[in-house]
Amino acid sequence: MYCLLFAFWLVLNGKLTLEVILLGLALTAALGVLLFALFSYTPRREWKLLKKIPLFVCYLLVLLWEIIKANVTMFAFILNERKTIEPTLVTFQTDLKTKLGRFILANSITLTPGTITVRMEGDKLTVHCLRRSMLDTSTNSTFVRWIKRLEK
Repeated sequence: MYCLLFAFWLVLNGKLTLEVILLGLALTAALGVLLFALFSYTPRREWKLLKKIPLFVCYLLVLLWEIIKANVTMFAFILNERKTIEPTLVTFQTDLKTKLGRFILANSITLTPGTITVRMEGDKLTVHCLRRSMLDTSTNSTFVRWIKRLEK
């Protein structure tokens, strides 16, 4: 990370002089110490996160696909005059272990059209949806499966 911060400093600065290099080294070292002190940054934790990047990219592709599917469903729903809107609040419990995992799930639900997460208390989520069939609350839903992989 130190090297990335230093490279970022050099790119933003735009010129390469001895003063810029020395100041960049000092600032990135200070920032590294600050990250360690405030966020318990360690190279080992960074390596674990870097190894999860391909999995996170796959999750983003799955999320994009689910958003496209939900958009098509909403488009068909809007064009079909016979379908009635039955707005409902659904509360369900998730078995995700981390707060970050539950946060990602809540935001993924909100990003898909027709659903919005209105409350998250512990492992319980309350979601508003236009129809009950628009929401998969099972523990084996697409989002939950991928987030469990990210949590490992």
